[in-house]
Amino acid sequence: MQKRMGEAVARVARKVNETVENKTDSLDLANCKLIAFPVGIYKAMRSVTEGIHRISLANNELKSLTSRFVTTFSQLRELNLAGNYLHRLPEEVTSLLHLQAIDLSRNRFRRFPEPLTTIAALETINLEENEITEVPVEKLATMASLRSLNLRANPVGPEARLLVRPLVPFDLLLSPEEPVPKA
Repeated sequence: MQKRMGEAVARVARKVNETVENKTDSLDLANCKLIAFPVGIYKAMRSVTEGIHRISLANNELKSLTSRFVTTFSQLRELNLAGNYLHRLPEEVTSLLHLQAIDLSRNRFRRFPEPLTTIAALETINLEENEITEVPVEKLATMASLRSLNLRANPVGPEARLLVRPLVPFDLLLSPEEPVPKA
């Protein structure tokens, strides 16, 4: 077990070093068995955080995202958090003014993360395979840049199905309605 943990830590360190040394605009920490964003990364990356536009933390074991993460990587355009255990986002996510795409699929959201509705640049929201039952229809309808909202495999209520063209200018992806069982 300790050997696997050591390998995971080494993999994270390698990926962070690659990003810093090559001054790339992305950080890929997908599949690293992270239960939290490593605090040491903030210090290791302080010289390049403004240039980071894409981060993938997909398929880890994250239960939350901190406000420090959001404020540190304030220039993000794409954030992939698919396949974690998230159930909410910090309010500071509203400060990600350049965020265009966020993938929150395969998490544990029961409620639509409403702070996302205030991010003007947001074009794509993927919330497939969560536990969302209610959707802020009115707020979503005012999102001028939104092009795609994926709510497949969520137990959304019937009000979300009212979000159809010409009401909204984006693609809404929902699972087919379950047929009503005959009595």
